[in-house]
Parts: sequence; C-alpha cells; structure tokens
Amino acid sequence: MSHLFRELLQKVGSGTHTNKALTRAEAALALELMWTHRATPAQIGAFLIAHRIRRPTVEELAGMLDTYYRFGPRLAPITANHPVLVMGVPYDGRSRTAPLAPLTALVLAAAGCPVVQHGAAVMPTKYGLPLVKVWELLGVHWRDLTLEALQHLLQVTHVGFLYIPRLFPLSTILTPYREEIGKRPPLATLELMWSPYGGESLLAMGYVHPPTETLIRGALGLHHVPRYLLVKGLEGSPDLPRDRKAIIGIFQAGAESSPSEFTRLTLSARAQGLAGTDAPLTAPAETRLGADLMQVITGEVETELGRSVIWNSGFYLWQVGAAADLNQGMAQAEALLRGGQVQAKQQELIQEINRISG
Repeated sequence: MSHLFRELLQKVGSGTHTNKALTRAEAALALELMWTHRATPAQIGAFLIAHRIRRPTVEELAGMLDTYYRFGPRLAPITANHPVLVMGVPYDGRSRTAPLAPLTALVLAAAGCPVVQHGAAVMPTKYGLPLVKVWELLGVHWRDLTLEALQHLLQVTHVGFLYIPRLFPLSTILTPYREEIGKRPPLATLELMWSPYGGESLLAMGYVHPPTETLIRGALGLHHVPRYLLVKGLEGSPDLPRDRKAIIGIFQAGAESSPSEFTRLTLSARAQGLAGTDAPLTAPAETRLGADLMQVITGEVETELGRSVIWNSGFYLWQVGAAADLNQGMAQAEALLRGGQVQAKQQELIQEINRISG
C-alpha cells in the first residue's frame, strides 16, 4: 500500500464538507502513482469513484495533464503551411452517429493541412466504435506503427494517428477500472485535452456537458495553450452536428497589446444549404459504415454522410486558415472530394504505410 497515495485519497474521498482539492503537483503525482502501480487496486478504485462523485477541479486536471506530457509520446514539429489540427476525440467511441473525423482528416490533408488524431481500441463503458477501427474500414492500419514511422507519415502525407495501446501503454493501465467500476472517470477528459504534437497546432476538442467545457478552459489556461476549439459535437466528439445548431467556443490568446478572447460561435447547417440529419450508425455498423465512407471518398457526396463531411471539413479548413470563411471552406472540401484528391490522399496514405511497414 502507498501511504503517500492514501494521503491524497483521504483528501479527495472525504465527505462533502471535509474533502479538499488536490494541488496541481499532488494531482500530477496521484496519476503517476496509479499508472506505476504504487497505489493498490483498492486505492485506485476508491480514488476514481471519489473523484467522479466530487468532480475534478481545474488545478487537478491541469496537474494530471502535466503527467500526460511527462510520460507521453510527442511528435516533433513538421514543415507545413498551416498549424497541425489535433483532434481530441473520446476514446470510448461512437454508438449512434457515424464518425466523421477520419474523412475530415483526409480532406484537410488533401488541402495541405496536417491532422493528428489519437485513440485506443474498444473502451468501456460505452464500447463504441473507436477511430482506429473506422480508419481500418478505409484500409488504413495504424496499430503497429512506431512513433518514428508516424513522424514520417505526418511529414509526407500530412496525416498521423497514434494508437495509444502501442505508443503510450502507461495511459491504458486504468482502462480495466472503467470496466470494473462501470463508470467513465473524470480523468478521461484528459484524452481530449492531451496533444501528442510538439509544434504549432490547433487543438479541437468535443464535449457534451457545459461543466466539462469550463474545466477544460481552466486547465488549458494553466497550460497556456494559445488557441483551441471546443465543440459541442456528436457524442462528445469535435464532429459538428447538422440536425441542430453547432456551438463552438474559440479561444485565442492575446498579444502583448491585446487581451485573450473566448468567443462563442453558433453555426447552422440549414442556413448553409446543408439541412438534414446526422448520419446514423446502423447495424451491422462496420459493414454499412465502411461502404458509406468509401462512397463519400469516391466523390459521391449527395448523402447525409457526404454532406456532414463537407460541413465539418469546410469548418476546419476555415479554422486552420486554408479558407477565408466557412463558405469557401465547404466549397473547397466538396471540390476535393468530387475531384478525386481525397481518394488519392487515402491511397497515398495506404501505400506509404505499406512501404514503411514492408
């Protein structure tokens, strides 16, 4: 038993009137002790449940994010005309709506805009369809790639995906506890906030509940992240919805003579001529989704999924600076899909992975 961890647990796990927030340094240490098994299983389970009931503080999330950066892998900066879009997508996957992030990445890469994603395999307690599986439906296999291989792929193809069980196995140590306690612990929010890229980037994160947005804003503020997007997206992802208004928060750090700004942007797909419903994830999910994804990649965009990809890709092309506004971004995305450049990017990615995996 770790007596040091017990002291941290006593702070978090006390009653409503007696519990105390951990400092940033204590929270960083707590996650390290859990990852390195210096805390016992009983202590870890108690901490995760107590933390969920009490809810984390901004300082605690910032401290745990410190531990992610201390132990996690990092891609080195690449040469690019636009900041790398890092997409924070929940590891627990999707169960109701079709994931858009892989196609969005291919569209942006076809436009010369690099994208980095990261994720795991099927995760409790949702057991949704994970991003790595969606990529495999497109013929792109990331699971066995080294960090060096990903560095090469990001520079050459402008797409990278870090498969966490291989490249950051330490962060998966707590996964069985999600299964055993039947709850997604608050520190899972770190999966959205962590960026495995070391250069200029734009971090885009999804969320569901407004308190999560508040916590993320505070923690990223303590980490001095200069610009990021918070999207009230599909199933907690940064995929913009079409059947309701898309609500996006945009943070921009100020220069020496101007203050930092957090602005709220509300977008309507209907107002942009893309009214419709978000493409459902119907059974059998993988068989149907794979065919639908390939249909869009080959330029058949007059589908619900195709319109959603244009909507999302156009937005992100605008945000990384590759398009002057949303309308131009959507027009560019549609042209890339119809013109075959996105399919060519998919094939380039597959061929390059095959070559370096050789």
